[in-house]
Amino acid sequence: MPVRALPVFGRNASPLDKGVSLETAYQFHTNSRRIKMATKKVTAVIKLQCPAGAATPAPPIGPALGPHGVSAPKFVQEFNDRTKTMEKGLIIPVVLTVYADKSYTFILKTPPAPVLIKKALKIQKGSGNPLLNKVGTLSKKDLEEIANIKMKDTNANDLEACKKIIAGTARSMGVEVEQ
Repeated sequence: MPVRALPVFGRNASPLDKGVSLETAYQFHTNSRRIKMATKKVTAVIKLQCPAGAATPAPPIGPALGPHGVSAPKFVQEFNDRTKTMEKGLIIPVVLTVYADKSYTFILKTPPAPVLIKKALKIQKGSGNPLLNKVGTLSKKDLEEIANIKMKDTNANDLEACKKIIAGTARSMGVEVEQ
């Protein structure tokens, strides 16, 4: 006569006792474990826009980092080292996470869409009145290049959706978009 396992009830019950598949039981097991890892406490998240390869500890970077105990010259040195391969002076958004022990990490984002549009059209600024005054025309090729660059930082699901987002930004700047 085969031996039958007795069902276990309460806190020690396994999902397998309830007739759940092995895969689901594994997910239950990995999700229910409590792993205590040494995590640092985040004290601040600072968002900055700095020129690539040309950042200085002068305002606005220094005053933004100072109250949180972050060394502005050290951050500027690291930022400039990580952006030295990019076009010098191109505005790069940075998300800087400051921890309780005054250490920090930062993530570089892609340049803002208006900056890329102005660069593609070689203009200084957008239109003051975008409905009446047009400052240029963005080609399909330029639109696709900008969308490819911005794809990872937008919430678009595909390239076509990203193109529509960039086209909307261009229209709000007084830039016409080729159809």
